[in-house]
Amino acid sequence: MGQDLLNEALTVIRNAGSAGKSECSVPVSELIKDVLLVMQKNGYIGNFESTGSGKSAKFRIELIMKLNDCGAISPRFSIGVKEMEKHEIIRLPAKDFGILILSTSKGVMDHKEARSKKIGGKLISFVY
Repeated sequence: MGQDLLNEALTVIRNAGSAGKSECSVPVSELIKDVLLVMQKNGYIGNFESTGSGKSAKFRIELIMKLNDCGAISPRFSIGVKEMEKHEIIRLPAKDFGILILSTSKGVMDHKEARSKKIGGKLISFVY
């Protein structure tokens, strides 16, 4: 269920960016919030905020036109530090262009931070 929501949210963000929109709304979930925080930290989106409540709650996201593509990775692969470069080559268009987002024992983070902390995790999405 969480992966489907994440995939839907990333598709909405990608399509809104491609259409030249300045903002979009996606469903609220803890996983989506964590992924949005990593995307924001890396400069792919601007600010975001929660609007509404209950089942109608949404994140309103400011798009800053830096995003080329993003998507959820399914099934979620467990990867170690030594395997990150292999997945960078497979999922990103060029070295040091884009990020892989992992769910680790220390929280959701990009592959560069995970590598620097020497921890692996579950590969959940890519952004470039």
